[in-house]
Amino acid sequence: MKRVTVPDVTAAKGRRKLTMLTAYDYPTALWVDRSGIDMILVGDSLAMVVLGHDDTLAVGMEEMLHHTKAVTRGAARALVIGDMPFLSYQVSVEQAVLNAGRFLKEGRAQAVKLEGGARVLPQVRAMVSAGIPVQGHLGLTPQSIAQFGGFKVQGKDAEAAQTLIEDAIALSEAGCFSLVLEAIPEAIAARITEAVPIPTIGIGAGPHCDGQVLVVHDVLGLFDRFVPRFVKQYETLGPRIVEALTRYREEVENGTFPGPEHSFHTNPIHNP
Repeated sequence: MKRVTVPDVTAAKGRRKLTMLTAYDYPTALWVDRSGIDMILVGDSLAMVVLGHDDTLAVGMEEMLHHTKAVTRGAARALVIGDMPFLSYQVSVEQAVLNAGRFLKEGRAQAVKLEGGARVLPQVRAMVSAGIPVQGHLGLTPQSIAQFGGFKVQGKDAEAAQTLIEDAIALSEAGCFSLVLEAIPEAIAARITEAVPIPTIGIGAGPHCDGQVLVVHDVLGLFDRFVPRFVKQYETLGPRIVEALTRYREEVENGTFPGPEHSFHTNPIHNP
């Protein structure tokens, strides 16, 4: 089974649509990989959908590396991207390169993702120079929700839209191999997609991007605290899981589980 590589992703621009989903553990990585998805993002969204935090700011490098290691054990085909958590790259260029390198060296990921535009260009350049493939992330960048005042659509006015376009071009020129565009108007996403030679991966950015990404728990209906407008639920497994577990509880309580087929038995003892 041939692994999807960074050159494969960049070569897909204008030729085919790319697919990306999140995964945070070994079994989920197996399922996503078997579905033929191109890229798996070990997203810092694990803070919310797996660890129960209110936002993505709560996780650090150790949690991210722990989950990345599990995902890379399960993904044989998809390109695995480690999401750099809050304060792992903002403090200094040197720290950014060291932390990004840990995703490849310890986590066995093939690339990293980081949020931001012009302010992270030095970090991107240094990572790429060190041989670390980097995916950019523009628009609604969850690590900046304190500045944004919450999870809000970005780039709605002309000035903000122009900044997004300029940041996208700058990230591309700095060496990013792809860009995640989150929660921006589809017309702006289309303009960015046309303006850069690298693939754009949309999440709440309309149909004109070169690919799409969603959180796997949203796709499968496993996270019901809130469902973003841009999410399409292909399954609603949460209620079905509760139903199955309820049946288990009831069968244990009424004595129908375990049955004879679930029990071990001794051979008959014959007296001489």
